[in-house]
Amino acid sequence: MEKTWNNKAWFMVLPVLVLVAFSAIIPLMTVVNYSVQDTFGNNQFFWVGLEWFEDLLHSSRFWEALARNLVFSAIILAIQVPLGIFIALNMPKKGWAVPVCLVLMALPLLIPWNVVGTIWQVFGRVDIGLLGHTLDAMGIDYNYVQNPIAAWITVIIMDVWHWTSLVVLLCYAGLVSIPDAYYQAAKIDGASRWSVFRYIQLPKMHRVLLIAVLLRFMDSFMIYTEPFVVTGGGPGNETTFLSIDLVKMAIGQFDVGPAAAMSLVYFLIVLLLSWVFYTVMTNYGQERTR
Repeated sequence: MEKTWNNKAWFMVLPVLVLVAFSAIIPLMTVVNYSVQDTFGNNQFFWVGLEWFEDLLHSSRFWEALARNLVFSAIILAIQVPLGIFIALNMPKKGWAVPVCLVLMALPLLIPWNVVGTIWQVFGRVDIGLLGHTLDAMGIDYNYVQNPIAAWITVIIMDVWHWTSLVVLLCYAGLVSIPDAYYQAAKIDGASRWSVFRYIQLPKMHRVLLIAVLLRFMDSFMIYTEPFVVTGGGPGNETTFLSIDLVKMAIGQFDVGPAAAMSLVYFLIVLLLSWVFYTVMTNYGQERTR
């Protein structure tokens, strides 16, 4: 008996495909077009081929910004993933405290990015900010406008405060989905708390951890609004990440061609690293389930 195919579902997907074409593919093609041309205004473009890409790959400015992004994302993942798991493990699983904790965890995620940057910009100021004034009164030299280390610490703590809740909520969802039978079997076997975490909780959280790592990596690697509001990329270029440098190039300097080339390379780097994260974590999860 031949299998019949129902293609009516394509009519349901067609509006989504059209929307994606207008919101993603067409702008992407525009960027590709700009990346191989140069303009001197008056809507006149001149073909330059791969010149902008060659200049970008030989630019120390690009590689320094990329290094800052990689270091920042590595620090963020190293802090937020273990911290998110720790908080999720210690959250209540039953009772009235559950909704209270979930609401408190969700609050930072509801604050717009520019508002988060403004909050920490004021919070860290030495003259009027609670954090900056307190540290200055304690004799600690803290000035994120002039001190690169203070600027990095401020940006990292700000991101940890803003986005750790996402990791917590994802891990908590994975924990509450574990059947009680696993815990009962572990209790009968006399398993320690570390053994329960290693052999029951961590493997069962693998999929949500994969989502958490991918989301936090992509978001931290493309961070723009918060550090731009707090430090403006300074002091000097110490917190000038790829996104900030790209905006300065495209809007501040109006170098449309180099900015388009940089945005495409930026996109490919994010895509490649996300694929690497996904492949490694997926293969690791399959090995543990064998």
